[in-house]
Amino acid sequence: MPQTLREETRAGVRHVILCRAGEYNTITPALRDELAAAIDAADADRDVRVILLRAEGRAFCAGYGLDWSTAAQSEESSEKAAPEPVSGTKAPWMPDARSGPRAWDSMADHRMMSRFVETYMKLWYARKPTIAAVQGWCIGGGTDMVLCADLIVASDDARFGYPPSRVWGTPTTAMWVHRMGLERAKRYLLTGDEIGAEEAARMGLILETVPVDELESHATALAERMARVPLNQLEMLKLLCNQGVENQGFATTRMLGTLFDGIARHTQEGLDFVSRAGEIGFRDAVRERDDPFGDYGSRGVKGK
Repeated sequence: MPQTLREETRAGVRHVILCRAGEYNTITPALRDELAAAIDAADADRDVRVILLRAEGRAFCAGYGLDWSTAAQSEESSEKAAPEPVSGTKAPWMPDARSGPRAWDSMADHRMMSRFVETYMKLWYARKPTIAAVQGWCIGGGTDMVLCADLIVASDDARFGYPPSRVWGTPTTAMWVHRMGLERAKRYLLTGDEIGAEEAARMGLILETVPVDELESHATALAERMARVPLNQLEMLKLLCNQGVENQGFATTRMLGTLFDGIARHTQEGLDFVSRAGEIGFRDAVRERDDPFGDYGSRGVKGK
């Protein structure tokens, strides 16, 4: 049974509900795998016409869990060297496997991060419409996920942003320009500043806002209204709209965002951030990063 989410189906709508409220629904490899399976299952179910992604607790998703992700990067420097190649296969320019740990491999990192990106993109590439209902924090990797949904409805207490743009990351799914336009995307990515729900709706990052106590009912009503339309119509109209973005080179931009994310985590500043997190803990490292800006970590938010 899934440990990070639960599923319900009503009136043609599959509700996929993140349920790690105590951890702010931060992203883990388990959440990645279970979310991928849930979206695939909903997309294949003939009784489902719309997929609604929701979350329990005060935050929709506070990004990647820094506890496991910084620990994983820290372990890179202590990994043993690769085994000695089979005799006769080692080219002169290949390093001696016994000389020490191998350098960071950008393509291996890209393959690893692509597994997360491929899960988020299932919201975009699912044949059926996808809606996200967002409350509280939706930051960092949480935006990589949620901005792939076709429509986003948020409670008036929701907060969006990509604080890792200050150090240790770039948006992997690269949806910001497509949703906000070029200058506004630059405004918020070049500062990492947070965006309140009403401002996010005004700029087109999300569809609309509602009072927090109306979020679930409002998003459900929208999904059920959509589910009254024949499935083949929904599929054609979604594909028609999405193709406009695809024709702008979306796949290339997404690949670059995923590759740059790995590079950003391995700059000197990125490595220093991981080292500092190991010294004082990731909560305090995030706080140090964000205190000068007066947001995110300085308010006790955890996660990348």
